Amino acid sequence: MLRTVMGGKIHRATVTQADLHYVGSITVDEDLLDAAGILEGEQVHVVDITNGARLETYTIAGERGSGVIGINGAAAHLVSAGDLVIIISYQMGTDAEIAEHTPKVVHVDGENRIVKLGDDAAEAVPGAADQVSAREPQQGPGGSAPAAQGASEHDRTRALIRSSPRSSWPS
Repeated sequence: MLRTVMGGKIHRATVTQADLHYVGSITVDEDLLDAAGILEGEQVHVVDITNGARLETYTIAGERGSGVIGINGAAAHLVSAGDLVIIISYQMGTDAEIAEHTPKVVHVDGENRIVKLGDDAAEAVPGAADQVSAREPQQGPGGSAPAAQGASEHDRTRALIRSSPRSSWPS
């Protein structure tokens, strides 16, 4: 059986242009594509942090070092210049291949310059005070921990998942 996992992502990139009349796709600075292990023409998901839109398209390599993130064609109805987006590629593999796979995460600044390369999809952009890692305990209003019932249910679920051997998961 093949499983699909994240191959690479460019996290919180700023859209620099949106052109409704351009033939489809997303144009991405080729340096960013290389850093994320994404090929020109590869299918990607684009998640718009600004408005919640999600779409899939394919990549076109943009000028190296330009910081270009261009939304082309009909997707320009969903994503605008200035929006923050996450660009995600996926890979398929057997359990053995997936066990050896390391995703590539590219963190960028407001001008789409690389600030950090990593392999943890849940890590927040370094130095971004407005983000929380998905691996850190969440704080409730006023800095308190979340409601005990919700947190304990979440903790029980995480513990159950972590304690279950992958070989026992249904196919």
